[in-house]
Amino acid sequence: MSKESTANNHSEEVEAVLPLLAKPRASEISLVETTDQLRSAIAILKNFPGPFALDAERASGFKYSQRAYLIQVHRRGSPIFLIDPISISPTSDLADFTELADLLSSDIWILHAATQDIPCLSELGLVPTSVFDTELGSRIAGLERVGLSAVTEKLLGLRLAKEHSAVDWSTRPLRSDWLNYAALDVDVLPDLHEAVAEVLVAENKIDWASQEFDHVAKFKAKSPNPEKWRAMSGLHEVKDSTKLAIAKAVWTAREQLAQKLDVSPGRLIPDASIVAVARDTPRSRPELSSMKSFAGRASRSYIDTWWGAVQAGYSDRNPPPVRVKSEGIPNHRTWPSRFPEAHARLVQCRELISARATELNLPQENLITPDFIRTLCWQPPVEISESAVAGELAKLGAREWQINEVTQLLIEGLAAVPVPTSTDLA
Repeated sequence: MSKESTANNHSEEVEAVLPLLAKPRASEISLVETTDQLRSAIAILKNFPGPFALDAERASGFKYSQRAYLIQVHRRGSPIFLIDPISISPTSDLADFTELADLLSSDIWILHAATQDIPCLSELGLVPTSVFDTELGSRIAGLERVGLSAVTEKLLGLRLAKEHSAVDWSTRPLRSDWLNYAALDVDVLPDLHEAVAEVLVAENKIDWASQEFDHVAKFKAKSPNPEKWRAMSGLHEVKDSTKLAIAKAVWTAREQLAQKLDVSPGRLIPDASIVAVARDTPRSRPELSSMKSFAGRASRSYIDTWWGAVQAGYSDRNPPPVRVKSEGIPNHRTWPSRFPEAHARLVQCRELISARATELNLPQENLITPDFIRTLCWQPPVEISESAVAGELAKLGAREWQINEVTQLLIEGLAAVPVPTSTDLA
């Protein structure tokens, strides 16, 4: 029997003997759908000390917005409260959640993959003062798998019943089995918080994790990219400005309609349909309607919208250029042929960082953000010194522990391939 087969069999045996947590262990689960119920939940939560276990469910892939459709809140020993922000405040009025925000700001938040939930919670005025991210903590601790179920199995010896991870949480009324699934997530978080913290302390990484958690607590989602339409798969093959204008116009029409209907854009027409229209440039509404490559559940029911966008693209007097000059550094995949010195520096630095990450038993991307390495390799400081490299890393947003761990490595990697001087180029 191969080692792989043996490992797989062992994994299956371990999974078989782990107890299945199919229902939350909390004594009570309460669905909160009114302002009065929310006020009562807040009063009860105030009686329990300690961090708040938090989670949020969105309707990604179903709705245009990334708003929270359910918020789970739990403190050790307290009931699990499943707060329905849509029923409480259909317009997401922040005033309706002021008391909850005040309560949640009084102690640390325990979340798993915090950056996924903080943006939708902040839309309701729920902002953390401090965070313990069990997913990020597990990464820094060196765990091989960091999903909630995997970490729960590894550290708590429990398997989570997880059957509803891809449901449409905007559905009302919410099904009881969905609510049970949602409650499980926060039920285990207080224990998981303690278990992950113990591993971090044992690995002498608790200070690193604390710096990362402080950074996460300040997390804000990036501003939308005004050229997001260019990211459609296959659009790079379109080499005509008028066709690009059509693609942009149809994409924009889809965004506006999706926002109006609060539907995920891809559920109206997929990117492939927009690219097909730009590539084949139909000259009439019937021709557009007859295109087999123009598919999607709203491709015919909103044909007037799409045809109007195609016409707008044709008449665009300032069509987008075929190529847009990048505001940042060139894609590093082009460096080997176009920028060999920068590529050589990148190779050197990556090898050193990778080796150090292995020594520390932590993912390379958590040791230092890959974009930071590329930025330094593209345009190194004039003086390759500790103060200069550390200063650049700090400007980019690296945390103190990261700067301490990688500065000397980057100095070595950058110095291995000197930047050509004007004399060299003469």
